[in-house]
This record gives sequence, C-alpha cells and structure tokens, in this order.
Amino acid sequence: MPLSCAALLPLGGVESGRFVAVRPAPLVLNSATALGVAGMEGFRSSQAIVRFGAFELDPQAGELRKDGTRVRLQEQPLQILKILLKEPGRVITREDLRNRIWPSDTFVDFDHGINNAVKRMREALGDTAETPRYIETLPRRGYRFIGKIECEAPRMRSLAVLPLENLSRDPQQEYFAEGLTEALITTLAKIGELRVISRTSAMLYKGVRKPLREIARELDVDAIVEGTVLRSGHRVRITAQLIDPAKESHLWAESYERNLRDVLDLQSELAQAIAREVRVKLTPQEQAQFAQSRPVEPEAYEAYLKGRYHWNRRSKEGLPKGVECFQEAIAKDPAYAAAYAGLADCLSGLSNYNFVAPEEGCGKAKQLALQALRMDPSLAEAHTSLAWVHTWYDYDFVAAEREFERSIELNPRYATAHQFFGFHLGMMGRFEEAYTEVKRAIRLDPLSSVFQWALGFVYWMARKYDQALEQAGKTLELDPRFTPAHALFTWTYLCKSMPEAAMAAARNAVQCSPGAVMYLANLAESHAAAGDRDEAQNLLDHLLDLSKRQYVTPYFLARIYTRLGRREDAMACLEAAYLERTSSLAFMKVDALLDDLRPDPRFEDLMNRMKFL
Repeated sequence: MPLSCAALLPLGGVESGRFVAVRPAPLVLNSATALGVAGMEGFRSSQAIVRFGAFELDPQAGELRKDGTRVRLQEQPLQILKILLKEPGRVITREDLRNRIWPSDTFVDFDHGINNAVKRMREALGDTAETPRYIETLPRRGYRFIGKIECEAPRMRSLAVLPLENLSRDPQQEYFAEGLTEALITTLAKIGELRVISRTSAMLYKGVRKPLREIARELDVDAIVEGTVLRSGHRVRITAQLIDPAKESHLWAESYERNLRDVLDLQSELAQAIAREVRVKLTPQEQAQFAQSRPVEPEAYEAYLKGRYHWNRRSKEGLPKGVECFQEAIAKDPAYAAAYAGLADCLSGLSNYNFVAPEEGCGKAKQLALQALRMDPSLAEAHTSLAWVHTWYDYDFVAAEREFERSIELNPRYATAHQFFGFHLGMMGRFEEAYTEVKRAIRLDPLSSVFQWALGFVYWMARKYDQALEQAGKTLELDPRFTPAHALFTWTYLCKSMPEAAMAAARNAVQCSPGAVMYLANLAESHAAAGDRDEAQNLLDHLLDLSKRQYVTPYFLARIYTRLGRREDAMACLEAAYLERTSSLAFMKVDALLDDLRPDPRFEDLMNRMKFL
C-alpha cells in the first residue's frame, strides 16, 4: 500500500528538517530465475557469455549481439533463446516454455504467443524452420538448439563505481565528488562489453560501511571501483582502485592529477585503465570516442556537475536549479555540448511534470538538443534528449524511435535511454518491446526508483493493473517520497474502480508535491469517480482559477470532465491540449481513463492526427 509522506520520520531529529526512509534490502536481480533450472552442461553459469556463430548472448546484460553489435530482440524471444542455450541438444517442450515464460494469469493465447516469439527469435538469428542452423522444430513437441556453442568462463564483465569520497570535507564540495562519480560511470558505460551499474544504485552506498563482497552480491557485479577526489582551486586529484570483491583483493590502484580544464581527458584515461585491468576489449569506435575528449573551462565543468546534481533529484525545486546551473555552464563555455543536453533534459522535465507550458519546456529543449548534436553528433545523451522531445512535444513518434535507437547504438549502457525508450514504446501500445527496454534500464540501475516506477507505468499502460500496483509498491519501498509512484497508485485504482483507494493515493501525491497541479487534478478525478461531484467541481474550479496564473494542462481537465460525464467539455480540452502540444497527450492511445470518449468520432479524428505507431 502507498505510504503517506506525513508518516515519514525525520533524520537526526525534528530540527534537521530532512526526511529519510530506511533503505530496504536491495533488489537482487538474478537472471537464473528467468532461465529456470540451473547447471546443465552447455551453460554452467548464468553470468557466462555464450558464443555461437557470429552471435553472442550476454545473460547478465540481457542482450544478443552479432559481431559485437546489439540485435534488437523482445523479452519473450530472448527468454526462449536463453532457455534453449542453457540446455543445447535437449528438446524443450512447448508446455515447458509456456510454464516458464507465460504465467497462466497473464496470457491467454499461448500457442500464438510461442509461435510468434520463436518466429521473431529466428528472424533475429537469420534462421529458418525449414533449414535450421540454430533452432530446430520438433512438430507437436518443442524446440532444441542444434548449433555449436562456445561457453566462455565468467570474467569481469560488470562493475560498480562506488561514490568517490570527498577528501576536502567541505560539504559544499559534495556535488563535485558526486558529479565526478557520475561522470566516471557515464564514461565507463560507453564500453560495450562492460555492464556498469548506474548512478542511482551506486549512490545508495554513499557513506555505507559494509563488506564489498556483500555490495557486489547485492548489485550483481564482478568488480568494484572505489576511490577519492580532492579539489584544490583548479586542480583535481582522483585516486581509484579496482577490487575483486569475491577474493577481497586489490587488483589495481592509481592516482591522477590534472587541471580541471583537462578533467574530461582524465576520465577517459581512467576508464581505459579500468577496461585494461578487467580485460575487456575496446572497439575502434570506443577508442575513437575516448580520444575525442576536449578541454573544458573549469567553471563551466563545475556548473555542469551542479546541474546534473540537481537534475538527478527530479523535483519541482531541483529542476529549476539545474536549469540555472546548465545556463551558467553554457555561458562559461558556449561549445560545451553536454551542458546543452543537460539543459534540454531539465526543461523537458519541467514540461513533462506540467510545471511549465509546453513551449517553455519541451519547445526550448528541442533547440538545445539540436544545438548539442551540431556540436557533438556522437553524444548519446543529446540523441535521447531529442528523442524525448519528439515524443512529448512534436508527436513525431517515428523520429523519436530513430533517435532512441541511435542513442542506444552509441551508448548501449545509457540506462536513461532505455527507460525513456521503454516509456515511448508503451505509449505506442508496443508493450513487449517496452518491457524489454525498461528491464534493461533496471539491470543497469536496479535500485533506481525512477526505473522501477517506469516499469509499473508500462504495466498500467498495458492494463496489467495488479502488476502495476505491485511495482508501485516496490518503488515506494525504495523512496516513499517519490510522488509519481503515488500518482501511479491513483491512476491504477481508478482503472480498477476503487475510487476511495485512489483518493488516498492522490492525497499522498499532493502532500509529497505541494503545488503540483497534475496531482491536484488526479484528486479531483478521484472525487468524481467516487460520486462526490461537489468536491470534484470545487477542485476543478480551483484548477481553472490557477490556470489564469500558471500552466494547467488541459489533458487532466479532460479526464475530470470525462468522469463528470461532460463529454463536450472533455473533447474541447483534448483539442486544446493538441493545439498547445501538451506532453500528457502522448498517453492518449493507452489511457484507459479516456475509454468513455473513444466512441466519439472527434476522438478518433484526434487519434489519427496524432499518428501513433
């Protein structure tokens, strides 16, 4: 059940004014669960990369690659391939596949599902049922893997960078140490053969004293990087060490000192050193990326780190601060492409959460993302920034998909790209693909409340409401103050015709994010669903009054009118939302709370103009 923000306990006494939730035991993601029974000859470890022909399957990353390039494969075909590779030469029955992959309560047409998944798997492998090289069909029985496989012994294919310790002991420099940690993670994540735990999960271990072996087990990684950072004026020194947590032994340690102007070069040098020590091979493209680092003005880099520090908090207060910091970075170094992408992300965030009007948020973000790409076409983050704008503002879903794919091609370990792409695919109604992308983000950042919530929202879009509620609960275990999770509870309870529960969740959202009109609108919608028309109208009137002074998206007004049975007003609001390019209209195809409007020809016409994929 959702937790009320009013129930959170203060950290260090009431006087501190800071609130914290006790961190639960971290989620341990184990691919062996999906693979079924472990330990057959061909696939002794769920962590081992399996090579066959030009292909390799990386179970830990959940990826199939051909000649080093990732092959797009949806979750169910990927799971079937894992199972077949786990027991090569053995017939895996259709019944066995159904029991392992399609739970009885979530799928109906099992035969069609298995046939479709096997077909997609064969297409990815360039295989055929008539002349199979890899997957043989045994009519009315099942399938077996007949190719020759080479199973590689587990190596250091995954690592976590723990938060760098701030040796200056100056609390005002915490953002700098945290920013450098994230920058190092981002640089390492560009190495295709290496799975690097993303920032959110790593940051939960800041100041935590526990055995590295235990941390490695919780994050499911082979190696740990830890170190320190010391900043003095425009000089910075990073000391890093690579540790084998299983043996609790140091494998390598080194110190690097540079002028802050050359800090990007320092990060590239450090990342390449770590790659050598864990024995992963850099592709020519990755080597070229590392060689492209350019000097950056020290004050611009410092402002950039502050900007990412605030953006990562994803709050009503943090996003505007992030905007100021990125603007300062651009003013100090107008050729700093990453700062333009960061500013675009902050403005898009303000628009997505309906804190600002679309043209002030995503509209400006689009130009910034394009500017970043003109400066650096290889910047994966900027491609994701542009894709996000194409989805939420341009409603150009074809262009968005193209940009997402380019971003992931440039940096397959950029977890935010996978999460955003999964969200995009969900809004298109392509749920299996959406699950795959969001789960890839979770593999890279298992303790991220944002990614856990995103998976829950994809479940909501797919109308799998029980799974959505379960995922929302997991999110609040990680962060009870994460307001979008309370909103997910609200939307899901409304879809399950549980208006009282929806009202309770909506009140939690309003408490956690005072002044956010989107959550106030959810509360009004909940009152309308409960039959409390007077209170719903009072809240609606309040929102209409607020719209004279600040941005209020017509999309959520349309949902309130729909609950009140006022179809003409609802359709007028949706048309207004389209004309002003409000972000939330991208939910239109999958939003069950608009189902009462779908028979209206005007609704169908609007759907056609949106050009959903």
